[in-house]
Parts: sequence; C-alpha cells; structure tokens
Amino acid sequence: MAYWLFKTEPGCFSFDDLKKRPNMTEPWDGVRNFQARNFLRETIKVGDKVLFYHSNIPEPAVIGLAEVVRDGYPDITALDPNAKHFDPKATPEKPIWFMVDVRYREPLKKIVTLECIKQNPLLTDMPLVKRSRLSIQPVTEVEWQTILIMGRIKAL
Repeated sequence: MAYWLFKTEPGCFSFDDLKKRPNMTEPWDGVRNFQARNFLRETIKVGDKVLFYHSNIPEPAVIGLAEVVRDGYPDITALDPNAKHFDPKATPEKPIWFMVDVRYREPLKKIVTLECIKQNPLLTDMPLVKRSRLSIQPVTEVEWQTILIMGRIKAL
C-alpha cells in the first residue's frame, strides 16, 4: 500500500462531488503530465490511500481521504473529441494517458491548509511544500500520518 496526494480544483471536481457519485467512486481522469501519468499507469494500485487536496483556491488544503479502487487503465477522455481532455495523438492501441478509480472515504475533521503543512517540520520534504505543480504526488507514511493527526483523524 502506498500514499498519495491528488490535487483538484473544487470548481472542476470537489470532494463533495466525489461523495455524490454512485458508490462514491469516480475515475480520476484528465491528467496530462507524463510523470503523473506514469504514477497512474505503473505505480498507483488498488488499496492505495489518497489525500484529497483542493487547489487554486484562496486557502488550498487537504480536506478528505479517498482510496484507489481500480488500478490504472486508459483514460477514455483522451479518445473523445468532444471531451475537455481530448488528445488527438491518443488511440485505443496507444492510449498515452491513464486514470484510476477513487472512492470517497471520509472528510478530515479539521482541514489541513497548505500554510499549516508548510509550518510542520515533518512535512518540509513533501513535493507539495516544494511547490511541485504535479496533480498527483507521492506521500510518505510519516507525512500521511502527520496530516491525519493534523486533520484530527485517527491514524489508519
């Protein structure tokens, strides 16, 4: 099992949106960065835990927990000319882009803002703190547990 931070803009897809989906599950599609794609295609697996992070808002923060419920598979939005994330270079034979399915688990009892994360000495090496623009980032077990504690969730 591994730990991840998935970033999303709540105006596009929020943690509440995930909760409202059938079975509280949704494909994590539209990722168009090769490093993040490689995580989705090769590294992220069923059972991995996800910190759900709202970005590009006045106070970016980790607001909840999700879990990966389907390993990486081709991102079908890349094949749809009417989709926002269409990629004309992608084909069914050479999909280029991948996605995983994530399921809502629970909200944090207290959101953990980026500012609070930056102030915690146990979190200084997180890609998030180092200003990584990646929408999918690995998280160590210590970072995971630290954020859960900050979010007032019992360690999982």
